[in-house]
Amino acid sequence: VQLQASGGGLVQAGGSLRLSCAASGRTFSSYGMGWFRQAPGKEREFVAALGTRTTYYADSVKGRFTISRDNAKNTVYLQMNSLKPEDTAVYYCSAGATLSTVVEGRGSYWGQGTLVTVSS
Repeated sequence: VQLQASGGGLVQAGGSLRLSCAASGRTFSSYGMGWFRQAPGKEREFVAALGTRTTYYADSVKGRFTISRDNAKNTVYLQMNSLKPEDTAVYYCSAGATLSTVVEGRGSYWGQGTLVTVSS
């Protein structure tokens, strides 16, 4: 089972990026999926997660980020708008049997991370 994150890059403040996390090895349509991030010198933090019908967002990204999934492609997305320099981090995707395990950072599967850099 693998999670492959992509879509990171360098963007100016106020810009947008869309991250993708493609899953392989099994079907994740019933799994909780989510995104975390880790900035230099900081601990990993929760960003967003979704189950089959429910979504959760960190307060710091509410109204700016949107998580979605395409079950046909076994892929979860993170649309990031109005990016700020403080959003700079390595972003990791995660999958877990339940939404709560993902939100709590206890997902069974993790991707390798994709770097997002937001310049001021």
